Amino acid sequence: MTPFQLSDELLEQIKLDIDARHDKTLKKLLQEYHYADLAEIFDALPIDYGVYLFKLIDTEKTSDVLTEIDEDVREDILEALSVKEIAAELNEIDTDDAADIIAELPEERQKEVIEQISDTEFAQDIRELLTYDEGSAGGLMAKELVRVNQNWTVTRCVKEMRIQAQEVTRVHSIYVVDDENVLLGRLSLKDLLTANDRSKIKSVYIPKVDSVHVEENGEEVAKIMSKYDLEAIPVVDDDKKLLGRITIDDIVDLIKDEAERDYKLAAGISSDVQADDSILELTRARLPWLILGLIGGLGSVFILEGFEGVMSHPSYRTLFFFTPLIAAMAGNVGVQSSAIIVQGLANDIVKGSLWHRLLKEIGLSLINGGALAILVVLFGWIAQQPIEVSITIALSMLCVIVVAALVGTFVPIVLHRRGIDPAIATGPFITTSNDIFGIFLFFYIAKLMLGF
Repeated sequence: MTPFQLSDELLEQIKLDIDARHDKTLKKLLQEYHYADLAEIFDALPIDYGVYLFKLIDTEKTSDVLTEIDEDVREDILEALSVKEIAAELNEIDTDDAADIIAELPEERQKEVIEQISDTEFAQDIRELLTYDEGSAGGLMAKELVRVNQNWTVTRCVKEMRIQAQEVTRVHSIYVVDDENVLLGRLSLKDLLTANDRSKIKSVYIPKVDSVHVEENGEEVAKIMSKYDLEAIPVVDDDKKLLGRITIDDIVDLIKDEAERDYKLAAGISSDVQADDSILELTRARLPWLILGLIGGLGSVFILEGFEGVMSHPSYRTLFFFTPLIAAMAGNVGVQSSAIIVQGLANDIVKGSLWHRLLKEIGLSLINGGALAILVVLFGWIAQQPIEVSITIALSMLCVIVVAALVGTFVPIVLHRRGIDPAIATGPFITTSNDIFGIFLFFYIAKLMLGF
């Protein structure tokens, strides 16, 4: 299969056919495309063309397209559709995707759309899903699944499964419950096929099944599914009653969104924005961190003013030329340390005592800092710099590297333990703080050693 490549020629052809109202040609042209490829086309088209095309294509396919297209494009398309048209689209997709789309609508329109959904059970499921937090297991789960009662015979079980499977896009697992809908275990298809037709399900099902609580954080759900290599996991309430299931595609989307958010935090962008958002939105997302950087820079200025006496000393004024080097090393080491810790926290592999972690980081930074300090001394010797100045710079940089590594390790762990996203510690926050610490330590140690 050749991967789909969106071309300017294809987009231009689609626009020409829409302008000429060649509906049959458009349908024939697009009928073989996967809905993910169609979503790519919709994202690239002007909104008026996208709306026309959306209404032209069969609902069975556009409903899937609706779950894949960019949020801004989806918002524009939904605004152009009637309440009845939106309800028709939602009828073709799973409850979790339907709930996510409805959640993007204004509150009043949400009610109108749900009222237009003819399947009352489907509508009630959506109402239930909308009550859960977006990042929780309840907010991720779908209500569609296959469940069987432990008291059913194998014959009845197969009959009921056929009925339920019609509403499920993909059957990952068969869950076994009691008369109160309490999750008991899972059913192996092999065991079902080889069992006697009159046998009760309670005699063939597997009692061990991994599950998550409906209020569980989505990131924890991702860790569990990754650890046990699960394609789907059931969701239960306090009474262990089966509420729904989370599938691997939802977890992949969650991980992708979380990675994008962490990347933006690390780059100093405080909210979810895109490159084509308005100038005002982009400014709101970026300005707070730039102000933080400005404050940090002004702090460095005041620190340098406190050591201005070094400028009057002809032998030591060269120290000022090494200020960018010290600040850069502090920032780089801090970001390296914090990035490794944040990654470890995300993968749940940062275990044990905080002091043990800090001691390990001290050892690592002493090795790296020592190697770099030797290179600085060699550079000073080649540049015919006074040996006491070279040793001062080298020792100061070693101390700065150790402190920056400790800050880069300590801050993410503390933030994580206080329930704050540690990814914030890989961006301007850690860089700015380490710049200030680095410059202060550099000149303070130099003052102690050189006595200016």
